[in-house]
Amino acid sequence: MFYNLENWQGLLTNPVMWVVALFQIWMFIHAIRNREWVWAIFIFFFWILTAVLYYFLVYRATPSSTRGFELPGAHDRKRIKELQAQIHHLDKAHHYSQLGDIYFQQGKLEEADKCYRSAMERDAQDIDTRAHLGQCLLRQKRAAEARPLLEGVIAEKPEHEYGYTLMAFAETLTALGETDNAMNVWKQVTASHSYPRAKVQLAELYLAKNQKDLARNELKDVLSDDVHAPAFQRKRDRVWISRAKGLMGKL
Repeated sequence: MFYNLENWQGLLTNPVMWVVALFQIWMFIHAIRNREWVWAIFIFFFWILTAVLYYFLVYRATPSSTRGFELPGAHDRKRIKELQAQIHHLDKAHHYSQLGDIYFQQGKLEEADKCYRSAMERDAQDIDTRAHLGQCLLRQKRAAEARPLLEGVIAEKPEHEYGYTLMAFAETLTALGETDNAMNVWKQVTASHSYPRAKVQLAELYLAKNQKDLARNELKDVLSDDVHAPAFQRKRDRVWISRAKGLMGKL
């Protein structure tokens, strides 16, 4: 993996080389675990530059802790500044909501919560803001507060945001201990969509009820679809694929 092996004594006593080596091993393991085979080969055979490129082009591109819970728009600092200026001058609900979406994507849930609430103070009926605030509350482990918001949205529009709000509602029910209701909602999602997020969590509920065959069927679908999925989708869903593999291992 590393060049200049003939000078191994110097490598062993140089702390900088140890840091470089550990970083390269870290990137190599990450590439293997995420089936980035070409990257793994280059990291193994070439020097630190490849590992650095992998870090910025692949590792940093992996979604944040809210991955799997997409909301519209991943924006940079420039967009945040633009929205803050628009809020200052225009004070419109949709600007607050858009800023909340950005903070949600970044995992800054408290800031997102404040923005969504400010948006609702100006337009309490906006369906997207209600849905996104509900999801934000769920990620803050405030499921009881999230439930009426999400429930109201799906009563008004069951397929809101292509089933993502419905999935958040199912997760809310699970968090509240209403597993039977959650299972029914997951079945509603999987009847129309093949989201790994839905199938994996439905499989987990099946396993909790010792319905192993039903769980296995859902997990097989997830892993089979992943093989043929485009690269961007596989990266987006990798957290669910990893969970599916872990569950299959238990089965």
